Amino acid sequence: MESNPNYVDNVYTEIVQRLSKKQKFSYGVGHVLNDICASMWFSYLLVFFHFVLGFDPVLSGMLMLIGQVADAFATPFVGLQSDRIDDFWLCRYGKRKTWHLTGTICVVLSFPFIFSKCIHCGDASQWSQLVYYSAFVIIFQIGWASVQISHLALIPDLTPTEHERTELTAIRYTFTVFSNVFVYIIVWAILHLTSDTSSTSQIGPHDANKFFQVVMIGLTVGIISSGVFHIFVKEIPHSTSGPITINHRSVSSFFNDQKFYLVAGVYMTTRLFVNIAQICVPLYLHESLKMPATALAVIPLIMYLSSLKMSLIIERINTKLGRKIAYLIGFIQGASACIWIFFGEGQSFTNYFIYPCSLLLGAGGSVMLVTSLGITADLIGKNTQSGAFVYGAMSFTDKMANGVAILLIQYLRCPADCTFYYRNVVSLVCGGSAVLGLIMILCIKNNESDNQDTSEYRGIERDTTYDSEISTPTSAIGVNFN
Repeated sequence: MESNPNYVDNVYTEIVQRLSKKQKFSYGVGHVLNDICASMWFSYLLVFFHFVLGFDPVLSGMLMLIGQVADAFATPFVGLQSDRIDDFWLCRYGKRKTWHLTGTICVVLSFPFIFSKCIHCGDASQWSQLVYYSAFVIIFQIGWASVQISHLALIPDLTPTEHERTELTAIRYTFTVFSNVFVYIIVWAILHLTSDTSSTSQIGPHDANKFFQVVMIGLTVGIISSGVFHIFVKEIPHSTSGPITINHRSVSSFFNDQKFYLVAGVYMTTRLFVNIAQICVPLYLHESLKMPATALAVIPLIMYLSSLKMSLIIERINTKLGRKIAYLIGFIQGASACIWIFFGEGQSFTNYFIYPCSLLLGAGGSVMLVTSLGITADLIGKNTQSGAFVYGAMSFTDKMANGVAILLIQYLRCPADCTFYYRNVVSLVCGGSAVLGLIMILCIKNNESDNQDTSEYRGIERDTTYDSEISTPTSAIGVNFN
């Protein structure tokens, strides 16, 4: 049989070791601390400062804006620094894990002060207290950004295959859902079981210590989870030698790529949908539906249980149907919930229909969010050295948009009792964000060469003790925007 030298050149193969289940699990819990804090931040910050501490709604929104802006500027900085190859002794621990550890310390030391009364300044003016809380918020958000970006950037570093990247993203989101469910269960338990007042009473100043208890329980679980991550996840050191070479795409090339802006738009609008729902649904329940304090934990809990169920099949939806169809499915669910909220009123809606509505809202958000993270990983492709920058840029747009949106929402709030204000916010802002996200993901063109590379992907059965894949260098990372 005559050999073909050109065939040998074109089908040069690489052995890629699959991640073990322990590694996947350990990676997934690495963001639990952030998820727990984010759940408290988005779901209860405005509730705590407005209804418990008695802050003016605009000042409450301003505090969240300060945090979002700090996060927005920290993310690209952390992204650029995390992408650098540095011989500094601490970075030998792993440049991603070093930033993750630094951020974890900042979060743990600052977050408890945000959900507690101002120490020795409880009688000071609200503007003075705003300065006090802003200092801790900025430290917290810088730490949160460090953990988020380094954790996301590890996905393309840990595995070059699109299937495993999607799986890691889904696992990561599953633990995000678990974390949120955990927070809402703890909030419900503490508000319900330790309440000295009627079960129908609403949130008030008497609940300040209860929020602090929730934070401390959450931080304990988060610290343990971060420890598991740092012990069992091994970051692969970057080297220009070896069978797998690093593909470094310059920052300027991303800014010249139209796809970069479309992906950023999809990510931003999807995050806007998820975060505005998470922030404003408790306010909607409190002011529009006049539901008791425990409902502010029960309804978000139902949303995230729905998200959990969807997170178990999101990977399959993306793999079988493609990114665009998966996002469309999430859009239909989320948009249906927004329409239902807009037209829903009366005792029957408050007592019964709000629950299936929250199921749709949670399911739609989870599908769209994981899909948007998937197309972000696709954009990075084999340029893993630019991964943190890309995630940082995506997060910058997300944080700025959310911060400005919340400040405007609080600023435009009626001074008097506006029963339907937050109903309109949830339905119109979230619904509009979903529409924009769908339009932009449909505008992302398929890359035929990438699809061809993906089709060339070949797998082989190996000993289960060392499960691996064999693929061409160009197809080791499939970039597919379908």
